[in-house]
Amino acid sequence: MAQSAGRLDGRSCLIVGGTGGIGLATAERFLAEGARVVVSGKTAEEAGAALGRLGPLGPVQGEQADVSEEGSVVALFDRAVAWLGGRLDVLVHVAGISGRRFGDGPLDSCSLEGWETVMGVNARGVFLSNREAVRRMLKQEPDEGCEGRVGLRGAIVNVGSVLARSPAPAHFGTIAYAASKGAVESLTRSAAARYASEGIRINLIAPALIETPMAARAVNDPAIRHYLRTKQPMAGGPGSGRDVAEAALVLAEPANRFLTGVVLEVDGGWSLSDGQLLNG
Repeated sequence: MAQSAGRLDGRSCLIVGGTGGIGLATAERFLAEGARVVVSGKTAEEAGAALGRLGPLGPVQGEQADVSEEGSVVALFDRAVAWLGGRLDVLVHVAGISGRRFGDGPLDSCSLEGWETVMGVNARGVFLSNREAVRRMLKQEPDEGCEGRVGLRGAIVNVGSVLARSPAPAHFGTIAYAASKGAVESLTRSAAARYASEGIRINLIAPALIETPMAARAVNDPAIRHYLRTKQPMAGGPGSGRDVAEAALVLAEPANRFLTGVVLEVDGGWSLSDGQLLNG
C-alpha cells in the first residue's frame, strides 16, 4: 500500500526563531509532514543544537541570524533560499523577546530602553523577515496548486500574542511587549490585504502562555500557575509548543489556500475566561 503524501510534501520552509520552543516544535511538525526546513537562531550554537535534534527527522539546515538587523536578515534569506533550491514556499516567524530585563513593564514604569529594545526585535524583526519573504515570493511563479485549484506563490505565518487583544495586567503588565505584538497583528492583516491578489497568504497565530524557555519565569511562578488553571481551562496550565505548531501547520499547508488575514488565537480559552488570582 502506497504511503500518502505529507501535508507539506516537497515544500520549502524557513522558520525564523526555529531553534527552540514554539519554533523548534514547528520545525519538527513540518519535517514530519514532508517539508524541507531551514531554522534560524540568534547564535551559531543555537542553530547547531537544533540541527542535531532535527537532523534525523528530515532535510534541515540550521542558520544564525539577528532578526533586528537588516543585513543579517537579507543574508539569512540568501543562504536559506539557496539551500532550499531557489524557492521559498513558507515563512514562519517565531523569533521574539520578553523585555522585562531591559525595563519593559506597565506604562508608567516602562523605560525607553525597554520599549525600544522590545519593539526593535519583535516588531522590526517581523517587518524585516516578512518584507524579504514577500520580495522573493513575488518573483516566484505560482505553485501547481492543490486538487486542481489555482496555485499560490507562498504563505507567511507570524506569531503574535493573545496579549495584543486580551490583556492580563496582574501578571503580564508589559506594555512594550503587548504593543509589539499588536504591531505584528496590524502588519499581518495589512500585508495580507495587499498581497492576496498576488497569491501570497499571510496569517497570524496569537498564543497564550506556552511552556517555552522564554516563558520560564511565568511558567514556574506558583501564582501564575494557579491563575492559568482557570485562565487557560483547556489545558489547566500552560500550553505546549506542539499546540502552536499544529496551528502553524494548518495556516501553512497548501490545502488551506483560502485562509489569509486570519488571526488564530491558540490560547486554551484565555480570551474567553476570567482567571482567578491566587489572593483574589
